[in-house]
Amino acid sequence: NNLSIILGERLLTIGYVSKKTGLSRGTISTIYHRRADSVRLDTLKKICDCLQIPLSELIEYTPKGGD
Repeated sequence: NNLSIILGERLLTIGYVSKKTGLSRGTISTIYHRRADSVRLDTLKKICDCLQIPLSELIEYTPKGGD
């Protein structure tokens, strides 16, 4: 995910995103530090709405290769 890059470029904090989205600082921090094994789509949507970005800018998925 690109959350740390996006927040860094915009000089925003985890606390700011937490306040604006209503998500806990712990949730945002886990995503920011790439420690989350799974994240609810609703959570990602709240972050994208807060930052006014499409989901594809926040996360990217590259399929594992081959059969």
